Amino acid sequence: MDRSATVEHYKAAMLLSGAGDALGYRNQLWEYNESGPAIHQELQELGGLKNIRVELPDWPVSDDTVLHLATAEGLATGKAGEELLHEVAGRYVEGMKDMEGRKPGPSSILGVFQLKPGEEGGFRVPYNSEATGCGAAMRSMCIGLRYPKPSELLSLVAVAVETGRMTHPHPTGFLGSVASAVFTAYAVQRRPITTWGLGLINEACPIARKFVQDRGFAVEETERDWSYFCDKWQWCELLRG
Repeated sequence: MDRSATVEHYKAAMLLSGAGDALGYRNQLWEYNESGPAIHQELQELGGLKNIRVELPDWPVSDDTVLHLATAEGLATGKAGEELLHEVAGRYVEGMKDMEGRKPGPSSILGVFQLKPGEEGGFRVPYNSEATGCGAAMRSMCIGLRYPKPSELLSLVAVAVETGRMTHPHPTGFLGSVASAVFTAYAVQRRPITTWGLGLINEACPIARKFVQDRGFAVEETERDWSYFCDKWQWCELLRG
């Protein structure tokens, strides 16, 4: 049986990422609820998943989907290199105007505010030692759809790093972008899920580190803060055996 990805698979991935986001967000009510059991209890009280229609006004997408679509739309232009990065940065600036009723994080707000698309180096923002959240990871899944082949790993990592650190220049933040993108590429490749964690650590992260070094932007700060993300993933791999 042919298990290669199709256009329908890609459409489903984008649609379901937005639907899942809307469900998890629940119009701000579940955004900061840290109790999984409490959320599941409320879900049952709503009649269970099968009885929910994910539609406005009760189930809007969050800031994550708004900016994920901005990434996807930038990639869909077919641009590459710095031209692509300026394109994506411009779309993030526009996307941040559509945040009424949403809850973008402080790093995302600050990062987008500092972007200057169209100006030299305007797709980069100053290093931020507090930009360690998941905002970059939330909008990078489509990068794995754009660069799904093993031979495209360098391009995937480069775009994930640069678009990730537009708002999350700390490695704990932008390596989350790499993880989300590379795991999506692994899914397209039908790679066994048990290999994904080590693939991230042993294949993608070293490329990301060298990429940052070669670009020469915030290298000292990035090196200083690099180990936490990879150490946590290695701990997770050991925990799971």
